[in-house]
Amino acid sequence: MKTIFTALILLLTGVQLSNAQAKLPNSATTATKEEQEILDLSKTKWTWMSDKNVESLNGLFAENCVFVHMGGSWGKTQELNTIKGGMIWYKKAEVYGASVNIFGNTAILLNDIDLLAVVGGNEVTHAFMVTEVYIKENGKWKMGSLTFSTLLRPVKMKSNSTQPAQPQH
Repeated sequence: MKTIFTALILLLTGVQLSNAQAKLPNSATTATKEEQEILDLSKTKWTWMSDKNVESLNGLFAENCVFVHMGGSWGKTQELNTIKGGMIWYKKAEVYGASVNIFGNTAILLNDIDLLAVVGGNEVTHAFMVTEVYIKENGKWKMGSLTFSTLLRPVKMKSNSTQPAQPQH
């Protein structure tokens, strides 16, 4: 009986933890001028990624920038080559919430997104919490890190994809 009770408690705890997600402020939250600058920069970055605008991305990414994907991690040159070569096409990022925390010359932005991407020739849609780290150098923000973390929530985006959402990013 004690074993069943313990197993039940562990199961309920696991279910609660699996449904936990970061709470991001809604659009009613007022951002400071500097926070809004980061939010706007991130939005522009998603457009550049969708358009495969590696020239603009090259200027945004710091030389030692790190990219963490579900399939691995790499630096600036490989990320730009991956985008330019079409190995990952960030077709559309639907952002449902974002928050920015600024610590001196460092900004950390969290985005709750659904990402429609073409990966290895397959169109997939996946829910991510994306962490973007920006460093202010000589008055200009540069991206230092971009990390995709899988979310357990269902994909919200309506897509034309015939492929089910798969964690291939």
